[in-house]
Amino acid sequence: MLNKLNKNRGGFTLVEIMIVVAIIALLASVAVPSFLRARKRSQATATKEDLRMVQAAIDQFQIEKSKTAATFRLEWSAPDLAPYVKAGTKLQEGLAVDYPTDNLGNFIFVYNHSGSEVTPRISSTTYEALSDVADADFWAPYTTY
Repeated sequence: MLNKLNKNRGGFTLVEIMIVVAIIALLASVAVPSFLRARKRSQATATKEDLRMVQAAIDQFQIEKSKTAATFRLEWSAPDLAPYVKAGTKLQEGLAVDYPTDNLGNFIFVYNHSGSEVTPRISSTTYEALSDVADADFWAPYTTY
């Protein structure tokens, strides 16, 4: 009678459950670092895109106002660039109050006057935080402050 009762029982043994848990842990140990790296890479790409947007705003402002790099340095502020960035974005709102920030919350220094160029600069904190997924070549032509 007891043998008959045990044969009718369905279910998993402890060993089978432990094997499934081990497989899930193995898959997680492979997937999580890849996910974190992809997340950091997307943050770096978004930050670089913000720098490109600021650069485009600077270029449009200079063309529209007939400013050279030397005169631009003396006669502008970040709110002057806000109309040249898409309205309602975090970048545009930051430019409007003179403090645009990147995706990690660090300031984008909008002005870097080198020769005849005016380019935005990235925070060294952001650069260091994303340096394992974005090397110096990735950030070119933008420099750190």
